[in-house]
Amino acid sequence: MPARTLIVDDDQATCRMIELGLTAGGNTVAVAGSVRKAAEVAQTFEPEVVVTDLNLGQASGLELCRSFADTWPDVPVIVVTAFGSLDTAVEALRAGAYDFITKPFDIQTLALVVERAHQHHRLKSEVKRLRAAIGQAGWGDDIVGTSGPILELRSVLERISGTETTVLITGETGTGKEVAARALHQHGKRRTGPFVAINCTALPEALLESELFGHVRGAFTDARSSRAGLFVDAHNGTLFLDEIGDMPLGVQAKLLRAIEERRVRPVGGDVEIPFDARIIAATNRDLEQAVQDGAFREDLFYRLNVVNVALPALRSRGGDILLLAQHFLAQFASQAKPGVVGISKNAAEKLLVYTWPGNVRELRNAIQAAVALTRFDHIGAEDLPERIRTFEARHVLVAGDDLEELASLEEVEKRYILKVLQAAGGNKSLAAKRLGVGRRTLYRKLGEYGVE
Repeated sequence: MPARTLIVDDDQATCRMIELGLTAGGNTVAVAGSVRKAAEVAQTFEPEVVVTDLNLGQASGLELCRSFADTWPDVPVIVVTAFGSLDTAVEALRAGAYDFITKPFDIQTLALVVERAHQHHRLKSEVKRLRAAIGQAGWGDDIVGTSGPILELRSVLERISGTETTVLITGETGTGKEVAARALHQHGKRRTGPFVAINCTALPEALLESELFGHVRGAFTDARSSRAGLFVDAHNGTLFLDEIGDMPLGVQAKLLRAIEERRVRPVGGDVEIPFDARIIAATNRDLEQAVQDGAFREDLFYRLNVVNVALPALRSRGGDILLLAQHFLAQFASQAKPGVVGISKNAAEKLLVYTWPGNVRELRNAIQAAVALTRFDHIGAEDLPERIRTFEARHVLVAGDDLEELASLEEVEKRYILKVLQAAGGNKSLAAKRLGVGRRTLYRKLGEYGVE
């Protein structure tokens, strides 16, 4: 796409040469001969990319970099100079420059750098737009996504965040149950209080009971001092019980009593301690089936399952896969590789085809690895983990008795549409005809999947 490019150079011949080269590629160009004039032009021209000479007479391109970094921080600045050296390049980058190119240069090389800088600018603008759209719902970066399942989830969380209702969050491993719990806490009445989390599978029964309810000195070996326990620690805040479905039956009975009476008795103690905390539990198990199997108390299940919040699997969230991937890329790139700004087309296709059994957690780890491995400003398919890179969706399972193996209707539709499009060689008119839908419908579906 063409970019609005501001050229800053006190040499009119150089300005004209760059202007002709960039406008030939479709860019809209404005010219300024000094740092002061560049600031004036930028107010009305609103450049998306700036190309500046290092030597501008009384001022320098480094001064312009610093000025734009303060005033227009999202606009990338490319520094051009005849005095190329490593020290100068480092100084320019420290001043906020996006890239550095030395004279003499080929205009096509500069055009490519401008194009990359423009992509960088568009990407940052799009991320800001999406964050603003999410922020309008009051949830900021808590729940990232624009798909139907995520919009519904955000609506449910928003409605119950201001209440004291006990919540049971269900969903597959890696779908973000603790993220949802933290969002409820941060947007609720208890946001100024503590958020205390415990994984109920991480500790043996005796230690889990002590962690939750506390203990008195001498209650057991190594109990050299008394401890209040997590229920008391969460006073005036939220207690998050993760993987509640794996809690031992012996602890379940004491947990039920604590939730109902809002008091806990420490291990080895004879005095009950009151607490005031909101309870949020989470599990990836079918608790109703666990109740039938005798592995989970029925009364505790109904006490926890006041409001059930079901988190969708990543494979059912369509275009959210790429949105989340870019969200994680921005996080990890800012920490280690700020030059990594996007995802290549081939990598995006691999991300969309993969079925994500580990859900959002698996995607996050995959993007973290890709950012660390990539040698370019966009992560490629070769940077992704092998299981994702080599995955092929050869068929969609529509027969069988195992409910967990059967794909959702949305997933079946998505894979079939992409398969027909592939068979049609990318010809959307031919694919739409074979699918029996209009081209507009096909374009809308592809847009939902994040496919150009």
